[in-house]
Amino acid sequence: MTLFEWLFRNRRTGEITIWQSPNAPALVSFVAGAVAWLFPDGAVGRVARAVTAGATLVWAVLELASGVNPNRRLTGLGALLSLGRRALR
Repeated sequence: MTLFEWLFRNRRTGEITIWQSPNAPALVSFVAGAVAWLFPDGAVGRVARAVTAGATLVWAVLELASGVNPNRRLTGLGALLSLGRRALR
């Protein structure tokens, strides 16, 4: 098994999985992130950034715990580390 196959082989189906449709937390994070980008200042921006961080946290934990392949789990771990780094600033 190559590194590519190990990273991207879906452990449930055996197929190569590089892309999946976003789940609900990912969609919420994308939309809230767009709102935060459009309204960077004020209460709307603050709330949108908080919602983005919360939804990204939920998404990352779900990916780390139940991602279909190591790539998805590593992506979840990376997102968690990034959120932690931002929180420590």
